[in-house]
Amino acid sequence: MNVRHLANMANQIATFFATQPGDAAEATAQHIRQFWDPRMRTAISKHAEAGGEGLDPVALAAVRLLAETKQPAG
Repeated sequence: MNVRHLANMANQIATFFATQPGDAAEATAQHIRQFWDPRMRTAISKHAEAGGEGLDPVALAAVRLLAETKQPAG
């Protein structure tokens, strides 16, 4: 999975939600949670843990929110 492509996608989503009312990071996280494949979410989360190069601040905050709210399997 190309993490640069995922970062670009996350940045585009974050840019959109930054123009909408409400918390852009939370809205971006919710979008990623709902529409991204689990493998994509895992890859972008690992990328953020490694520093998140290429993620804009809102996208990085969103990915970190995903990690904080990760639901246990079961």
